[in-house]
Amino acid sequence: MGGWAREGYGGTGPGAITPDGCAVEVYTRLPVGDEPDVVASAVPAGARLLELGCGAGRVTHPLLERGFTVTAVDESPEMLERVRGARTVRSSIETLELDERFDAVLLSSFLVHAGDPRVRDALLRTCRRHVADDGCVLIQREGEDWHDRVPRERRAGDALIRIASADPTDDPEVTSFRTEYVFPDGTWTQTFLSRRLGKERFERALADAGLVVDTYLTADRTWVRALPLR
Repeated sequence: MGGWAREGYGGTGPGAITPDGCAVEVYTRLPVGDEPDVVASAVPAGARLLELGCGAGRVTHPLLERGFTVTAVDESPEMLERVRGARTVRSSIETLELDERFDAVLLSSFLVHAGDPRVRDALLRTCRRHVADDGCVLIQREGEDWHDRVPRERRAGDALIRIASADPTDDPEVTSFRTEYVFPDGTWTQTFLSRRLGKERFERALADAGLVVDTYLTADRTWVRALPLR
C-alpha cells in the first residue's frame, strides 16, 4: 500500500510504503542503533534538536528519554502517527520552513547520499537554514566501500537486513540498491538510489550550503559534526 513514489525508489511488503520506499512496519520493528549515543556525545545536554526524516521515531524516542527536546519531521503521515512525545511536523525535508533555529539539526539515515544532487543540496540548505549560529548539524554518511561490498548482510534484533544487489544507473556516480528486511513472519524490500560522496566531494557540498566540517565523530567517518559558516 502506498501513494506516489519518488523516481528510482520503491518498496514491497505489508502496510504503508513511503515515497522513498520505506516500509512503515519495518521501522516500527527495527531496534535503534548507535545514533542516540553519537548525538549525545556531540551536542549539549538538553539541547533543542530538529530531526529530519524521523520515520517512526526509532531514534526520536531514545533522544527524548535522554532529555533532549525534539522536533521530528517526516513527509509520511503513517510514520508520524508512530512518534510519541515529540513535536511533529509533516513536510518534505527539502521544502521545510519553520522560521526558527535549533541547537542541533540531525540528518541521518544516509539521506545526504540522495541520487539527485539537487535534492542533496536542498537537504543541506534546510540544515543550514534551521541551525542556530552557535549550533551544529549532525550528518550520517555511508561507509567508504558500501557501493562495492555487495551483497552483505547484518542482524538487527530479530531481522536480517540484506543488501541484496547494487545495480548501475545511467549516472556512473549513482547506484540502485535493493535491500531486504527479513523477519520471522514476513519480508519487506526497499529499492533506492545512492550517490557516491567521498570526503572531498562531501565537504564541497557542505561548503556550497554554508556549512563546514568541525569533526568526524566516528573512526569510520560515517558521522560528521558540521558548523555554520560565518
